[in-house]
Amino acid sequence: MDPYWLKWLPHPVRRRIEGRVHLQAILGNTSWLFFHRVVRIVVGLIVGVWVARYLGPERYGALSYAIAFVALFSACASLGLESVVIRDISRNPACTEESLGTALALRLAGALLTLVLSVFVIGILRPGDTRALGMVAIIAAGTFFQAFDVIDFWYQSTVQSKFVVYARSAALLAISAAKVVLIVLHAPLVAFAWAVLGEAALAACGLALAYRSMAHRPARWHFNWVRARELLGASGPLFLSGAFVLLYIRIDRIMIGEMLGEEQLGIFSGAAQLAEVWYFIPMAIMSSVFPSIVAAKEVDEARYYRRLGKLYLVMVWLALAVAIPMTLFAAPIVELVFGSAYRAGAGVLAIQCWAGLFIFSGLVSNQWYLLENLSRYTLYRHVLGAGINIAMNIALIPRYGINGAAIATIVTQFASSYLFDLVNRPTRKLFRIKSRYFFLFLPITIHGLSKATNGGDAR
Repeated sequence: MDPYWLKWLPHPVRRRIEGRVHLQAILGNTSWLFFHRVVRIVVGLIVGVWVARYLGPERYGALSYAIAFVALFSACASLGLESVVIRDISRNPACTEESLGTALALRLAGALLTLVLSVFVIGILRPGDTRALGMVAIIAAGTFFQAFDVIDFWYQSTVQSKFVVYARSAALLAISAAKVVLIVLHAPLVAFAWAVLGEAALAACGLALAYRSMAHRPARWHFNWVRARELLGASGPLFLSGAFVLLYIRIDRIMIGEMLGEEQLGIFSGAAQLAEVWYFIPMAIMSSVFPSIVAAKEVDEARYYRRLGKLYLVMVWLALAVAIPMTLFAAPIVELVFGSAYRAGAGVLAIQCWAGLFIFSGLVSNQWYLLENLSRYTLYRHVLGAGINIAMNIALIPRYGINGAAIATIVTQFASSYLFDLVNRPTRKLFRIKSRYFFLFLPITIHGLSKATNGGDAR
């Protein structure tokens, strides 16, 4: 039976998907994920901007520094298990309770390691800075609650993300309301670190309640050492690549904080937030489409590559739809959203929004590596990216300030998400597929980057 929402679609669209149960499930699941992300964007951006305005660039930079610092170690908490567990549950539902129980235990152990490493390293890097130490410890503690995201793995494998949306949206709304109260009460900076922890805790509780409401019992989950070794063996390259990708995504904030100070970091973080807020779109699409790509590979190689090609085309269009208006209106957008104190971030926004062109397509590449048993290339790519990004930030931040960090992001993503596949024989097939769409839009991309780098500061 077709779902009720089908009748609201235009007739040509409805006719193409009537009776196609799997496609309807993907579209419905994607819609729920989009709904959650839209809620997160609207509520999170409004409240986040309010928080940034209330704290000001310096204190907002201090909060951003603590969040970025914990993120450097958060790969230890996730262990790269998500795609592996989803893949295994999709292929063999009978292993669900063992896979989820084992993954939960592994992620709780990883959360403990994240907390210990974060506190230890910040103590060495900033001795005597009790504010930074306290906020890092509080935010790192949230990874214990994020371990329960394994429940989301099951919902993704069965294409039923609406229940995850209920849980996470409720947590988001509750904590957003709490942040508003904190602003009204003129709360200290550390209170907003507690809010980060609170959202993770509420989301975990919501996921557990949603799972139980469907007559599933986490108490039936069980840990298995053999399964743990299998999961860690399969996710090992993904864990290491995740660690390196977090390094080259967040190291710029750490370096800005250390080299330019927390006020400049606050300005950069505000602009970068506007450039990155759209990343939910490809992630939501991938979460819903990945099971169908797995199924296509099992039965028809030609269909599998057609779907990958179409997915790349969608990703390029999405990236350009974001980057072009962001480049043209960077200055008024930053000043309107964050206020005149953050005006210097316009150049960052105009430049960094173009990184999405490579980041969006890189998400597809990661899944291709996994399905082709080439996960080690994900690791190699991210190791390369981390090295390039650190080197570029060292070279460009002292000379160009926060705009230099944005340029470093573009160079890093271009090298690691696109050119990397050219130099490795097993990945050249993927390079050709990507190039088909990159060259199609290359004139637009070059013009946009030129406009951003030449005019970003003047607007």
